[in-house]
Amino acid sequence: MNKKLVIGSLDKVDFPDLNLFDIPCKIDTGAETSAIHCHKVKLIERQGKEIITFYLLDPDHPQYNGIEFSSENFREKRIKSSFGHTEYRYVIKSRIRLFGKIIKVDLTLSDREQMKYPVLLGKKLLKNKFLVDVSQKNLSYNLKNINKG
Repeated sequence: MNKKLVIGSLDKVDFPDLNLFDIPCKIDTGAETSAIHCHKVKLIERQGKEIITFYLLDPDHPQYNGIEFSSENFREKRIKSSFGHTEYRYVIKSRIRLFGKIIKVDLTLSDREQMKYPVLLGKKLLKNKFLVDVSQKNLSYNLKNINKG
């Protein structure tokens, strides 16, 4: 039986494919899919292929890098928000680093400007890997910093 890691209600995570590190996130067992804040999402055609382009984080975020990302590997998914309304969002595949391990993750591209945390980690990522202890926070981030020293 695989031992599940304990993750707190908040943490800081790395997205090596997106060149983003120590990004604050909220662990949300009510959300199915993980989400990352983005803006200027566009569906375009490039060299005969449909791709999406987008910018991650907000220009006023300390780690905003101004890079326009693009992906051919995406899909559209119907998401029901916590407020009860349904919308369609694009989902990309990426990798996340938690507790020193690289994990594949589906990320919905979402406008989280009004939210406190630019990243939300949902059940699909957490399932069979983590137990959530809401009294804890930054367990992965703290482990990363201990291993540096």
